[in-house]
Amino acid sequence: MRDDYALRAFRAIAEHGSFTRAAAALDVTASALSQTLQQLETQLGTRLLQRTTRRVGLTEAGGDLLKRIAPALTELDRAMDETRQHGDRARGTLRLTVPFIVSQWMIEPMLAEFMARWPDVRLDIHVDNSLTDLVADSFDAGIRLGERVERDMVAVPISGPMRSVVVASPTYFKRHGRPENPKELQSHNCIKFRLPSSGAIYRWEFAHRSGAQKGSWYEMAVDGSLTVNDFSLALRAAEDGIGMTYLLDMNVRTVIDAGRLECVLEPWLPPFEGLYLYYPSRFQVPPKLRVFIDFVREWATRAAAPKSRSNEEWKPD
Repeated sequence: MRDDYALRAFRAIAEHGSFTRAAAALDVTASALSQTLQQLETQLGTRLLQRTTRRVGLTEAGGDLLKRIAPALTELDRAMDETRQHGDRARGTLRLTVPFIVSQWMIEPMLAEFMARWPDVRLDIHVDNSLTDLVADSFDAGIRLGERVERDMVAVPISGPMRSVVVASPTYFKRHGRPENPKELQSHNCIKFRLPSSGAIYRWEFAHRSGAQKGSWYEMAVDGSLTVNDFSLALRAAEDGIGMTYLLDMNVRTVIDAGRLECVLEPWLPPFEGLYLYYPSRFQVPPKLRVFIDFVREWATRAAAPKSRSNEEWKPD
């Protein structure tokens, strides 16, 4: 016998003062309700109700029990009603994990519009470059580059192909010259990036321009006088002429267009897989997550128009 059903049955009998009326309210027969009450009294080892042919009243033990369980059952009913509402409309807290680049490029500019459109959704955003276990850390979803999304996740593309760029200030290039191929980076001051997750220095990635390995990627260790673990600091250092840095085009495009940074080695930097919003299961995706997915895709489409240079066809020759 389910304890919550038996307690609800007891509460109904006490409130209605009648097995017949309580049974009608619960949509069961009076005999079934009487049997449930008897089982509850047997389980508790005490009589809860005084029964006569004319009325039903509470014993002292029954009165004490009703006082204790009535608020709890009312709160339980309220909690269940609110939970059911989650299946109908977008509300509740949505926990997200995103890397710093996504926070700056997407989350910051779209935040106000999303929260104005969906005021019943509360956002709890964790900004971290490390790979987060959504299930273990109780996140609803995350945003990462496609290559970093685990294969057992549901992954929704929210951007087109993207590119990295190697940039420095016009002043730096005037003083030190422009590298014509990645090998020449060894003679340049490169601003290095330390990965927060492992502490390793990020190796700059390039693609072979021609030959049998044309288009395939390879990594290259660079050296320089400055190491950071923050993209904004790397960007500022490059603008100040300290050295060259390697960043996503989307994070530096406005600075490049303004003439404060210039690109080199573009033939060795083809597009690659873009950003994905990912989550653990397709089963019963909560409305708060569904509306966020739809909104992010809508926002990303608007942000990509007019077409970004990062999505242009790569022409290595």
